Amino acid sequence: MNTQTSRRKRVLNGVLLLDKDSGMSSNSALQRARFLYGAAKAGHTGVLDPLATGLLPVCFGEATKFAQYLLDADKAYIATLQLGAATSTGDAEGEIVATADTVITLAQVQAAISAFSGEI
Repeated sequence: MNTQTSRRKRVLNGVLLLDKDSGMSSNSALQRARFLYGAAKAGHTGVLDPLATGLLPVCFGEATKFAQYLLDADKAYIATLQLGAATSTGDAEGEIVATADTVITLAQVQAAISAFSGEI
């Protein structure tokens, strides 16, 4: 016997612009929105890393048919970083286990950033 209360799914068409918080996967955000709205059909238009925050378009119903156009659209990203620190996990969630002085020029930063511009 299913112990969960079954909710009646409803036909819902449109796009929800969801501001995804850090710590939640894109799929978890999608499933939560789908549940809260009681939508019969839903899909997101790309994956944000669980540590990333940002806009996650969620398509419901008929809007899922044009989700690919949103996937192929231009996107922009903003990053914050700390140089000279190593963490226990290799990401922002770990504890800093080592630090080092770093000397980096603006030209070096611009050269590194250029690798992440354009078609990736």
